[in-house]
Amino acid sequence: MPLALTVLGTASPHPGPGRPASGYLVRGGGAEVWVDAGFGTFAELRRHTDPARLDAIWISHLHADHSADLLAAVYGLAFGGLTPPAPVPVYAPRDCAPRLAGFFGRPDASFLTGIFDFRPLSDGHTTRHGGLTLTARAVVHDTEAYGLRAACDGKVLAYSGDSGPCAALGGLAAGADLFLCEADIDRHREGEQRVHLTPEDAGACARGARRLLVTHVGPTLNRAAATARAAAVFGGPTAAAMEGDTHTL
Repeated sequence: MPLALTVLGTASPHPGPGRPASGYLVRGGGAEVWVDAGFGTFAELRRHTDPARLDAIWISHLHADHSADLLAAVYGLAFGGLTPPAPVPVYAPRDCAPRLAGFFGRPDASFLTGIFDFRPLSDGHTTRHGGLTLTARAVVHDTEAYGLRAACDGKVLAYSGDSGPCAALGGLAAGADLFLCEADIDRHREGEQRVHLTPEDAGACARGARRLLVTHVGPTLNRAAATARAAAVFGGPTAAAMEGDTHTL
């Protein structure tokens, strides 16, 4: 199975008609991993695979537009007849399990042990499923957040998650065959913490990669304009992430 990315959703900060929030299906080396679980992405995931077959779930950070559909997954896997043969590893920031438990009014997430196996991320955390290697890198955001490098058979997919400009993004993109990068905001405002990227930031961060795929374009931008602005800085092949598209590396 070659390394491939299927786009489930790209919207920020909420879903729109036909456009779920952030979520992706990464396949490679016989493994299938749901990367980010924004609003509406569980239903889109089911268009492309049986969620009970997932080898892992990987969550960049716990903002709802990247993680809220873990609730839909609980209902599907625990109560909806989609029960996996073994608990699915969930790689996520450390507070993921208690947040899910809180939604159900439970003191802890032990009631989910039959479907989820929570494993906290950290900078440099590496895991392998089949022939697919996943490596996390801490990025700059207003909460604990990580970018991802997914490698299989000499091919590399890099993903920014949500991040402000930081050196870690250049490291993620370096040598990647495809860099999936947010371009959420039109510009940085004076004095504000930089926790998202402009299209120009995305293009600059991607310079070490072979191709750039622009995603998570916020409401002050449109995808075509954001992609064009990122491409002008990147100088290489650039496209917009579109729901339902699959990119094979």
